[in-house]
Amino acid sequence: MTARRDDGARAASTEHLGATLAAIGELGQQLDVLERWAGRVAAVLAGGGRLLAAGNGGSAAEAQHLTAELVGRYRTERRALSAIPLAADAASATAVVNDYGAEQVFARQVEAHGRAGDVLVLLSTSGRSPNVVAAAHAGRRAGLATLALTGPRPNPLADACDEAVAVAAATPAVQEAHLVAVHLLCELVDAALPADAFPKAGPAGIGGEVAAGDAAGVTPREVTVP
Repeated sequence: MTARRDDGARAASTEHLGATLAAIGELGQQLDVLERWAGRVAAVLAGGGRLLAAGNGGSAAEAQHLTAELVGRYRTERRALSAIPLAADAASATAVVNDYGAEQVFARQVEAHGRAGDVLVLLSTSGRSPNVVAAAHAGRRAGLATLALTGPRPNPLADACDEAVAVAAATPAVQEAHLVAVHLLCELVDAALPADAFPKAGPAGIGGEVAAGDAAGVTPREVTVP
């Protein structure tokens, strides 16, 4: 019986890998869309705007992954970029759910944090989550660019957003393709950012940046701790 169970697990794993590779291949056919998104995101963030991201469950984790790479860094040292994961604020999320219902959990935050010209990235493996679709509508009303990573078309989220990258696969493979899409988007955003987003090379500080006092020719005074 153990051998049969092992054979079944191996077959399921092989099927899963095949589905994920196919989903990533489908994502590769939409690379031009991700490049277009990256140009817009880079322009917004370089100009002082912000990116909001949301999703449920695993998609919430991937939205937070995206914002972490932007606030921190992906591969290359650069200045911090403004990005907010809407599922990460438990106090605000539960307050909105309590007062307005679960469907408004992201829409209310988009109304609070989004400004015309900002970017809203929404993730859903089904493309049918009511709270994510409501966030898309709120984003469009507020003048944000709305971009979606979804599962198979047709779906309400893709229809509600300005643009969508849709992957036709089962939920696990869609989520794995979405993670690749997040990494590709980060790579492409860095490539599209202007040169002044990156520190100058040199011996001082991270990437060669120097302290403000040093740049001005001022020697910091010594401070004596009693």
